[in-house]
Amino acid sequence: MLVDTSTTWGRGIISGIHDYSKRRGNWQLFVEARGMEDFSLLPREWRGDGIIARIASQEMATQLRRRKIPVVNVSGIRLSGKSFPCVSNDGEAAARMAVDYFLGRGFRNFAYLSLRGLDYVTRQCDAYQQAVSEADHACSVRGVEAQAGFISPDWNLSEAGLCEWLSGLPKPVAVLVWGGGREVIRACLRAGLRVPQEVAVLSSSDDTLLNVISPVPISGVRNSCEQIGHQAAVLLDRAMAGENVNATELRIEPLGVVTRQSTDTLAITDRVIAEAVAYLRGKLGSRILIDDVARMAGLSRRRFEHRFREQLGTSPAAYLLHARLDHVRNLLADTDMTIAKIAEDVGFGAPEYMTSMFRREFGTTPLRYRKDQRIL
Repeated sequence: MLVDTSTTWGRGIISGIHDYSKRRGNWQLFVEARGMEDFSLLPREWRGDGIIARIASQEMATQLRRRKIPVVNVSGIRLSGKSFPCVSNDGEAAARMAVDYFLGRGFRNFAYLSLRGLDYVTRQCDAYQQAVSEADHACSVRGVEAQAGFISPDWNLSEAGLCEWLSGLPKPVAVLVWGGGREVIRACLRAGLRVPQEVAVLSSSDDTLLNVISPVPISGVRNSCEQIGHQAAVLLDRAMAGENVNATELRIEPLGVVTRQSTDTLAITDRVIAEAVAYLRGKLGSRILIDDVARMAGLSRRRFEHRFREQLGTSPAAYLLHARLDHVRNLLADTDMTIAKIAEDVGFGAPEYMTSMFRREFGTTPLRYRKDQRIL
């Protein structure tokens, strides 16, 4: 397993591979501690049957091909030449999820901090801009140089330039960042910009250590790393059994957004609607009538729905349903609660109704989603 052990992403992938190996039996795993961009040759005397690797360079790809044994790639990096079967994050799905997340918090101004010269970052940036455009909003993009061989901004990144860009954006603004986002937090603090009130920062991945110890804890898209590792192991098993899987490319959608301080705000200028949204989000498990919420806001239902749609681009009922379904998705991935208990606790009542709405929103059933996402 040529996958880093220094990140939540890498450790999750290795964990998924390990889980499959236990179920499969008769596998011996070879893994060494390594950083994200470390690449060392396998020991000359190593005589394994298959490799799962984050293939990030032509040099690495060439050396792995010389082994003449099955290889499965877990990187989204696309290299020229003959490709390996691949299982990777769905970066475009993460971008669309981020836009939905920000829209649900009332944001109308969007930005993306990109890394130049990396095609998989460009694909995510394009997906983010497309989703923002489809919501009838505009998106500002700033590209910065990556560290040589790394998928994070160069240490020589001009913080002053980043401060200038962030200061010039219309506020409040929702910023999606490839990687950690710590450089954006530092620039905001230097420029005197409030996070998250003026600049909400979301990382396209979630490192449970680095995102938490940031000066402002950073929200992140939670990728399904264990599922990637598990599916890569399944694919390798098939290849070692002689099956031709060279054309296989699986892209695993993220699980959801982990909210921390950097996005914990509502960008809603209408105070009445902001209070109504906060109330709805706090009462997902209760029976809520939109007429009652409108009455609490001191408005007729028609006027309430009009002002709500002005701020969030959707109706109160649709907003509440979407928030509930997102909560259901998190509970399915993170808990052992039964489908019936989740339906009750999230305000759906009948599990059949919840299943119907879940299928309509996500194209699968709650049980299938849990099985696909909760490998360990």
